[in-house]
Amino acid sequence: MARREAPAGASPAPKPRKQRFKRLRQLKQVYDMTVRVDPATRWWLLLAIGAPVLVGVVVGVATGHWIYFPLLGVMVGALAGMFLLGRRAERAAYVSLEGQKGAAGAALSSLRRGWTVEQEPVAIEARTQDMVFRAVGRAGIVLVGDGPPTRVRRLLEGERRKVARVAPNVPVHLYTVGDGGGEGEVPLRRLAPKVQRLKPTLTKQEVAAVTKRLKALGGVRPPVPQGVDPMRARPDRRAMRGR
Repeated sequence: MARREAPAGASPAPKPRKQRFKRLRQLKQVYDMTVRVDPATRWWLLLAIGAPVLVGVVVGVATGHWIYFPLLGVMVGALAGMFLLGRRAERAAYVSLEGQKGAAGAALSSLRRGWTVEQEPVAIEARTQDMVFRAVGRAGIVLVGDGPPTRVRRLLEGERRKVARVAPNVPVHLYTVGDGGGEGEVPLRRLAPKVQRLKPTLTKQEVAAVTKRLKALGGVRPPVPQGVDPMRARPDRRAMRGR
């Protein structure tokens, strides 16, 4: 039979060996980042992987199955290590984000299906660089303040009034990123799970309609310099003519 040739211009499929090396590199990068933030991870990984292997060897010696139980221990240990590394890496990522501008938006972006998250802040205080991020889902509208909780409240309330004008009777949930001691304060690592657990009150069609209305509000507008009246501003015609 004649060999079927690949269509012209088609890129060759990546080799499985290269894919494995790529995954290993990514896994090492995740491990290095996690250990740099949380050095205890290496010992927890050693325990998670070594304990099943040791149990498998002991059971294998006791039962005479020298291959089956140690191999099973290696498989269980590998799965336990991957699960533990994923959890510790997620925690380390949140720790590295704490205190940085835009951390609340990064936390909201980890929400699962059913939520529409604005990648850019919907409100910014130019002087302090405090921000408000927004997400829309079946639970309603979620506004998260990124800044000192006592200071960002005013910006958060202003955005709440704005969305209430275009989406009345839609639940609006206000949160600030903090240590969890004050009202509405949520630690960064618990923000996405808390939002995900909110009770659904809207249908998918209502969510789409609310999202469309909020899009009409537009994004963050650059501040107008003090002393400039935008209604009286006139273009420099001499500069436009190149003189």
